[in-house]
Amino acid sequence: MSAEVVLPGVLADLAGGAKHVAVDVGDGTLRDVLDRLGDRHPLLGRRIRDETGAVRRFVNVYVDGDDVRFAQGLATPVADGAVVQVLPSVAGG
Repeated sequence: MSAEVVLPGVLADLAGGAKHVAVDVGDGTLRDVLDRLGDRHPLLGRRIRDETGAVRRFVNVYVDGDDVRFAQGLATPVADGAVVQVLPSVAGG
């Protein structure tokens, strides 16, 4: 069972250039998916989560189009075949 993690170009560079990464869903939570992604790509994992394991505030994560900040955060369920999209926030001025 796996989920597809979709990365923009700036983060794909930290995953060997892959914009789509298949990750085993493990216990079925976002935490487990991000743990496994970070195990395979440590620099990417540190870009997504801080030293406490929380998703960095300037990173947005969606599971099947739903913002995890308004769901269950890292406890958000990730089913087999789910799409997890990771997007860094864009700031400007």
